[in-house]
Amino acid sequence: MSILLEKDTAVLIIGISGRVGEFHCQRMLDYGTRVVGGVAPGAGGRSVHGVPVFNTQKEAVQATGACTSIVIVPPPFAADVIMESADAGIRLCIAITDGIPAQDMIRVKRYMMRYREAQRMRLFGPNCAGVICPGKSLVGIMPGDIYEAGNIGIISRSGTLGYEAASQLKEVGLGVSTSVGVGGDAITGSTFLDVLTLFADDTDTELVVMIGEIGGPQEAEAAEFIRHEFTKPVVAYVAGSAAPEGRTLGHAGAIITAFGERADVKAGLLKEVGAVITQDPASLGTTVLDVLSRNK
Repeated sequence: MSILLEKDTAVLIIGISGRVGEFHCQRMLDYGTRVVGGVAPGAGGRSVHGVPVFNTQKEAVQATGACTSIVIVPPPFAADVIMESADAGIRLCIAITDGIPAQDMIRVKRYMMRYREAQRMRLFGPNCAGVICPGKSLVGIMPGDIYEAGNIGIISRSGTLGYEAASQLKEVGLGVSTSVGVGGDAITGSTFLDVLTLFADDTDTELVVMIGEIGGPQEAEAAEFIRHEFTKPVVAYVAGSAAPEGRTLGHAGAIITAFGERADVKAGLLKEVGAVITQDPASLGTTVLDVLSRNK
């Protein structure tokens, strides 16, 4: 099974008429993703790569039955678009946009809380690479050809390190069940804990690769879940061991502001609860292979 996407998952691309939206629309279609519509205010009635365009998400959902959206719009408009997805009945929203102001994301988080948990939209990002279930569906900006289908789950705050993990797994003859980019910003819709909970119940995921960064409490929260409830092997890498305190590291969320946010502290917490830590991202694939062979 897939934890988030299936081959028939109906997807809307928000911002489909822009240069980036058009580019990734074609890539998702080429992969086999079921892109049923796009949204661009004022462009309703047109089509992009054969995909019908609508003026609003509600109109698009009613016409297509879409349940998933991907947000590829400029930062000043992204928060409103995410909230519009929630109002339209979208169940999974993936926000690729980088640089959404923190105050806007606080507003989004508060807005989503007005929905009961059973009806609440799941959000990944902002500033994430997306989600891919190899051989089924790709909703994001990752290069689909490096992902082989298999039994390894990937959760990453960094898009490129997520790609690196998938590529290395392919090189050692392993594949991916689902790869999830949670996003690199300080305020994101979902966390490692949220995705680990999904992987815990996924019978097709044998081991999870977790790629963290300095800054924020996500890795510490995940460590507590692994300690008490997660029974599958975890291989982890935490980027930013050389970053000085107070220095940003690429992502808005990757900045050390308090005790417990350094890479070495996070790695230590994860090692303490049984995760296998790799100090070098170039050894992710071989480390996973070694852990699987030892657990047989």
